[in-house]
Amino acid sequence: MNEICQENNKESVQLGVLFPHVACHIERIDCAFSDLPITQHKYFQTEDFIIGAITSLFVIPKVQTHFKENHIFTVIDELLVLTKHYQHVLAFVFAVKEINENVQVLPNITLGFRIYDKYAGKWTYHTTMELFSPENKLIPNYKCGTQNNMISVIGALYPEISLDMSVILAMYKVPQFVYTSLPKIEKKTQVTSLYEMVPNQEYQYRGILLLLLHFRWTWVGVLVKEDEIEGFQQNMLSLFPHSGICVEFLESLKPFFISSLSDGMEQLLETYHVIMNSKANAVIVYERNVLLLRVLLHLPQMEEVLVKPKAKVWILLSEMDLASYVFQRSWDLQVLHGALSFATYSNEVPGFQTFLRSRNHLFIKGDLFVREVWEQAFGCDYPTPSVNEDGTCTGEERLESLPAVLFEMSMTGHSYSIYNSVSAAAYALHDMQLSAEKHRVPMNRGKVHLPDQQPWQLHYYLKRVSFNNSAGDAISFDRNGKLIVAFDIINWITFPNQSLHRRKVGKLDPWAPQEKMFVINDNNITWHSSVNQTVPSSVCTDSCHPGYFRQKQGEKPPCCYDCILCPAGKVSGQNDAEDCSGCPEDQYASKDKTSCIPKRVTSLSYEEPLGTALSIVALSFSLLTALVLGTFLKHHHTPIIKANNRDLTYTLLLSLQLCFLCALQFLITPGTIICLFRQITFGLIFSVAVSCVLAKTIIVVLAFLATKPGSQMKRWVGKELATSIVLTCSLVQAVICTLWLAMAPPFPDADMISVTEEIVLECNEGSVFMFYCVLGYMGFLAVASFIVAFLARKLPSTFNEAKPITFSMLVFCSVWLSFIPSYLSTKGKYVAAVEIFSILASSAGLLSCMFLPKCYIIILRPELNKREVLIHGKQYK
Repeated sequence: MNEICQENNKESVQLGVLFPHVACHIERIDCAFSDLPITQHKYFQTEDFIIGAITSLFVIPKVQTHFKENHIFTVIDELLVLTKHYQHVLAFVFAVKEINENVQVLPNITLGFRIYDKYAGKWTYHTTMELFSPENKLIPNYKCGTQNNMISVIGALYPEISLDMSVILAMYKVPQFVYTSLPKIEKKTQVTSLYEMVPNQEYQYRGILLLLLHFRWTWVGVLVKEDEIEGFQQNMLSLFPHSGICVEFLESLKPFFISSLSDGMEQLLETYHVIMNSKANAVIVYERNVLLLRVLLHLPQMEEVLVKPKAKVWILLSEMDLASYVFQRSWDLQVLHGALSFATYSNEVPGFQTFLRSRNHLFIKGDLFVREVWEQAFGCDYPTPSVNEDGTCTGEERLESLPAVLFEMSMTGHSYSIYNSVSAAAYALHDMQLSAEKHRVPMNRGKVHLPDQQPWQLHYYLKRVSFNNSAGDAISFDRNGKLIVAFDIINWITFPNQSLHRRKVGKLDPWAPQEKMFVINDNNITWHSSVNQTVPSSVCTDSCHPGYFRQKQGEKPPCCYDCILCPAGKVSGQNDAEDCSGCPEDQYASKDKTSCIPKRVTSLSYEEPLGTALSIVALSFSLLTALVLGTFLKHHHTPIIKANNRDLTYTLLLSLQLCFLCALQFLITPGTIICLFRQITFGLIFSVAVSCVLAKTIIVVLAFLATKPGSQMKRWVGKELATSIVLTCSLVQAVICTLWLAMAPPFPDADMISVTEEIVLECNEGSVFMFYCVLGYMGFLAVASFIVAFLARKLPSTFNEAKPITFSMLVFCSVWLSFIPSYLSTKGKYVAAVEIFSILASSAGLLSCMFLPKCYIIILRPELNKREVLIHGKQYK
């Protein structure tokens, strides 16, 4: 019979949900509904309209139960109480009281309430059904007798319980206010009945990400409640890789209670060691309250732990609150000092703290929460008529005397959301009444009766409600039923006396523009004392300073890297650069590789020491050449000068003097004119000089041949032949230079690459091929002169110049053969210096080898400069 009765009761509940208008007939079933378990912790106030609520004060330890037992009654003596959450109940009562005393809102109508506890979510559906049942009976939709005008429901603290409640409330279409962050909701039936008093979890996840990026915490740890780890990984941890954040450890927190603490101790110790041995100083905690975290941090006092505790920055979500059980009252609270949390925006409501101080909580009729709260918070026994002993609660106990872990006088974010929920429901009901003014039916004592009004009609007005609460904050919902509200970023400051100060240090506003969505004031944050008020670091590898770039360490996460110095020519001007960047062509990298420095513009000039030295050498040799020429002109009648074709000698000396002077062109700042002519003049003048040497060599050979009897060479020995050789050879070089100017003439250019720190102004040769053609032709003339002179060096002629020509050409060829590799390997302005040196060295070689011996005879040994002496072969003794 009992089994049949249970089945009938089950069916009766289901029918009552689906067909509320036939509920009166269900009572005819021959089973007593009073046998069904009824929630014992509740608070009723019956008035014209009722607002329901489900709170989160009590937690039932895990115990083994049997299906046929009444679970509530079997464990009611073992409840654990989160006394701090009693403020949620008081905020609800205060909000209803404030509305009932406000003559501007719902005049002549009073609001009542029905508050139940969810017992840690174990009987969510059961408790929700009690909201629609008569008082102290579980008969959903029982409409006979006193009416239960439930217009809205508030709850719960945890998202999964809120969603479970919405399954039933959506069927009734009763508005449900939720004061916790919800995940994305896909069911349309739930969306239409839910009004979210805080932004959903996505915004919190984004806020955590922005917080980590703000402080550059790229190496973090995560603690997640065991049954939520999968969802957290999908929603939160999936955002990290795209932002360069790595997770060093992901530890699950296994729920347990004091009765089973020893069973979970091994797992707790393992988690504790992982946290304290990690380099991650920022730890995200995703837990509904800080119970498990506090147990974890209390291990050094509970058990011998070898690893000393280290200060961490705990990052907490908005659902988390510092609500502790009585047995945690003496636990060190300062391990949480400096924590950061995202809390639902709150404001201090005028009169709330006065209400808490003046209310005689212990003796309020109908409040069935207060007994356990008072006994556990103050450690006294609830007064009964039969017992009056020491240790009995007197009602004189003050809530403000409790530490923050057990109760706070300032309105918390959750309480503020509950307060706003009651106000929103009242203002929406007020608007609905105004629109139904013509349907008002007067009753006794000024009451009103609205027979046609149903809870689902309130949705229309809730979506349009807009008012300022008593704290001055604007309250309104968007079209999706979400309250337009922000998160506060809270810094937890704890003290040795177990008190807690919540300092607002920033804001996360999902409704603000992108650049203002996340705001935080670093200077207002108080960190743990061990970090000396500097922002703590939480990275796998210390930041790479400017001048370095990050290089990943093998198979390790990308947050672990080596700092590598930027290669030559590249810089990085910020910390943790992914790569180094090159400088513009007109700039070069500083020595520390942190910035680009403008290159200085330079060229080989007279002002520089090297340019000055080369100028002096060139002018000195030019002056020496002029002296030699003057000496030869003065002694032009002497045999040693006559014997070697004076015209060629004078032409050679003039061309050598011009060779020395043309070197000065390379010390002038490159311009269009100077670039066009300096290589051309150098090539032509040197060609004339070498042509003169070639002509002298040929004349020597012809002169020897002409001395043979019957030789026909006498007619070739003369000025005409020498002039023809010089002109012909020079004309060929002139043609090469003309073609060069016509095809690709030299032009002024700036070399930004060759020298790291300089922009070298230079003459671009235009056509390198033509430049080497000019040099090649000069080399051809020089080699030809060298070969002929070398072959004629032993000819028996008194005035034979073959030997000095051979030596001069040997010097000339050696200089210009050395010039080519030197020219190719030299950079910057020293390229011009190499060419100047080659010009001066080759010209000086010609001058010294060919003319110094003759000057020696002319000036120092004039007795040898006689025809008869030279004829007898004594000229060089």
